[in-house]
Amino acid sequence: MALTAEQQAANDAQVAMEATRHTNQVALQSKNTKLESVRMAKDILIENARAKAVDERAISAADITAFAETLATYVDA
Repeated sequence: MALTAEQQAANDAQVAMEATRHTNQVALQSKNTKLESVRMAKDILIENARAKAVDERAISAADITAFAETLATYVDA
């Protein structure tokens, strides 16, 4: 049995909403994964810095970002 024009339009709208929801969910998961990589990188770098002399413990945002990107690359591989 064929759908009426109204039913088909409602079905198409539902499919479009589900596709949009899925796209948004994937983007959110990607951002959360990236944030978790940054948190993990920061924690690891801080813990590793404890073994260094006090004047060598400086950790920059660039260090954290670079290590987070390395972690993300490793996880994605």
